[in-house]
Amino acid sequence: MKIILDVRSRAEFSGGNVLGSINIPLDELLGRMNEIGSKNQELICCCASGMRSERAQMILIQNGFQNVRNGGSWMDVNYKLNK
Repeated sequence: MKIILDVRSRAEFSGGNVLGSINIPLDELLGRMNEIGSKNQELICCCASGMRSERAQMILIQNGFQNVRNGGSWMDVNYKLNK
């Protein structure tokens, strides 16, 4: 199962997001990793431009998540999932 993790702020997320994605703002990620689930599942991080999602990817990998990639902009991820 693929999980889309959106690390933008709650306000940004409420303005538009990938259907079914999880919103954990980057500054809350370390304290909320237990909400993500298994460290072996596929995770795609996204944000507005790809900068925060790149940082989230590094944090997750440093904390034992195995299959994490930076999807870049949430709009790019949304497009790729729906084409």
